[in-house]
Amino acid sequence: MLKLLTSALVTATLLTAAPALAQDGDAGKDWSTIVVGTEGAYPPFNFLDASGELQGFDVDIAKALCAEMKAECTFVTQEWDGMIPALQNGNFDALIASMSITPEREEQIAFSNKYYSTPPALAVPKDSDIAGTSPDDLAGKTIGAQVSTTHARAAQEYFPDAEVRQYPSAEEYKLDIESGRVDAVLDDIIVLDEWLKSDAGACCKLLDTLKADPAIYGQGIGVGLRKGDDKLKGMIDDAIAAIREDGTYKTIQDKYFDFDVYGE
Repeated sequence: MLKLLTSALVTATLLTAAPALAQDGDAGKDWSTIVVGTEGAYPPFNFLDASGELQGFDVDIAKALCAEMKAECTFVTQEWDGMIPALQNGNFDALIASMSITPEREEQIAFSNKYYSTPPALAVPKDSDIAGTSPDDLAGKTIGAQVSTTHARAAQEYFPDAEVRQYPSAEEYKLDIESGRVDAVLDDIIVLDEWLKSDAGACCKLLDTLKADPAIYGQGIGVGLRKGDDKLKGMIDDAIAAIREDGTYKTIQDKYFDFDVYGE
């Protein structure tokens, strides 16, 4: 059970704990306590429900990893654009917020092995005249995407003759396409599909998925970590492998999706 303490801090049910050790990198730490950072505004991966509790695939995976590592975990919510600086500054220890493992990000932080991989997609209004997903189809159009995401970069690279508007959160680009201020939005297919099934998404339809260029989208979604926290990375990599092996991952996946979200 998660309980919201402040606008930025959420505490999870505690697992077994032991005293933490300290200092250079993580060589002296036992990682019996871990602070997890997530956005809390990216359903169905991470979001706050009506009672203010953190929910979503990322959150459940984080809790399963902590259980496997026998660690006490607390959750902190952080706006997406400040996620990497907050991790580097020590606001939290592990970033579990659907962040793609890209070469640019790997220059700033470390990553675990991937824990899922899904393709990007475009959504448009139901009465849109956009017929396809080629650069020509989107030329002169306005595309919305969340700032500092692989999707924003992809919109610029895939559609050089379109205007790309970047928003602090997915919720804000959704409002603009609903009101006709953008012609299309680009995001993860799961995020778009979840929205399109809701009353708020009745305005729009899925146009198509896009090929995820590895140069932009990297190697899937991983847990972000500070450089030098090698022991924690090893623990998380082992925990990802363990929950996939023992069926915990599939149980969580099946709660949210009817297909293999892990990908190839």
